[in-house]
Amino acid sequence: MSIKTNKVDVLIIGAGISGIGAAYHLQKHCPNKSYAIIEARAALGGTWDLFRYPGIRSDSDMSTFGFNFKPWRSPKAISPGADIKSYIAEAATENGINEHIVFEHKVISANWDSTHAKWHTQVQNLQTGECCQYISRFFFSGAGYYNYDEGYTPDFKGVESFEGDIIHPQHWPQDIDYTNKNVIVIGSGATAITLVPALAATAKHVTMLQRSPTYIASLPEQDVFANAMRRYLPAKLAYSLSRWRKILQGMFMYSMSRRRPESVKKVIRKGIIDELGEDYPVDKHFKPKYQPWDQRACLVPDGDLFTAIKNGSASVVTEVIDTFTATGIKLQSGEELHADIIVTATGLKLDLLGSYELSIDHKPFRVADSYCYKGMMLSGLPNFAFSMGYTNASWTLKSDLVGQYVCRLINHMDKHQHQYCQPVLPLKGIEAVPFIDFNSGYILRALDKIPKQGREKPWRLNQNYILDRISLSYSSVVDNCIIFSSINPTNPSSS
Repeated sequence: MSIKTNKVDVLIIGAGISGIGAAYHLQKHCPNKSYAIIEARAALGGTWDLFRYPGIRSDSDMSTFGFNFKPWRSPKAISPGADIKSYIAEAATENGINEHIVFEHKVISANWDSTHAKWHTQVQNLQTGECCQYISRFFFSGAGYYNYDEGYTPDFKGVESFEGDIIHPQHWPQDIDYTNKNVIVIGSGATAITLVPALAATAKHVTMLQRSPTYIASLPEQDVFANAMRRYLPAKLAYSLSRWRKILQGMFMYSMSRRRPESVKKVIRKGIIDELGEDYPVDKHFKPKYQPWDQRACLVPDGDLFTAIKNGSASVVTEVIDTFTATGIKLQSGEELHADIIVTATGLKLDLLGSYELSIDHKPFRVADSYCYKGMMLSGLPNFAFSMGYTNASWTLKSDLVGQYVCRLINHMDKHQHQYCQPVLPLKGIEAVPFIDFNSGYILRALDKIPKQGREKPWRLNQNYILDRISLSYSSVVDNCIIFSSINPTNPSSS
């Protein structure tokens, strides 16, 4: 039985912020190219459609998390998830991207056919179960970096004995009622510190139970500078000025964290003492064992987490879990925390390129055996790119650069009549280092599933927007680590 075949120049996976951004840049810079966006969900938005837990918001300022082509107009710099989803939907509608999205379809596998220099991607209709095929010249993964089907939950002892509700934020039940109930939120990352003040507004009491602390800093929900610029200047100019201001501020703070970590620690600690007072045990609950930016720092708008702690609607417990009980959680110290609801804000499952299978001429391609080229392509994999944001700055800063760079690659291949490009490792080899210089749990749990990087360019991720902008926007797409060729090239040398 034959299956339906669709042909496009570029196949984009995911209708979140990376996929919609890539589609915009493709339309602008490669207007003669056809494309389709495959989206497993019934709506666009990616992360901002998936997560529905109370208080869901950005953990980056919107001056840098917004697209580089669409000004963020809301006065809120740290914005609710619903506003971000609306912003992404506006970008799609304004640019006619919606008509290219194929909803409720999931990529099953993608095979590079070297005979014809094309990607053959098997896609399943999640409503009917039927499959179809997309044949494309280029494959772009904008599917994010984690598994949408399930989050990460440790194997807690005695979990089956708890008589209340246990919820993972990734699958928040919309009918759950936590009014006047005792809630324990397990975790200390961005999800936990977002949930705690949101739940505390109506719950009887919320306890943030953490094994170890995270660096947390308060930031105004509204950016006074950005709002002033928006009031007096044209939208695009105001957005550009606010964006660059935040980019430079972020780069400065990251640099200081690496060069003078003790000074940064003192600043963060003082900020928390100013919020909670000298008598609060800051060092017990808000003094991490690692250096700043060894893991991602967390922001709380207008100190909402600290406000909840001060007014008594929330509290922090730093202790190791012994076992779940019928009525809550028993700690290794012997103390028991009582709860009606337990929220396991314990992290994500990393899934860098989605759950589909990659192959070349039907031979499986192992991502973990490859090296990452310029933070967006993989050695040995032709006409393939993926979007991966920064760990020390907003995701969209990098995803916009990647989308534009893919267009430059495609235009270069057209100009020189090449059919494919492919990163290749130097003959002398390169020294492997971890793909991401980060020790967050979700990264460490997935080291055997993600590519490697080298110590030198172009095999090393910059984690620096200005360097990446120079490399991806202005430098030549041609170097000695990427080949451009055709099935039957008249000139086999790179152009």
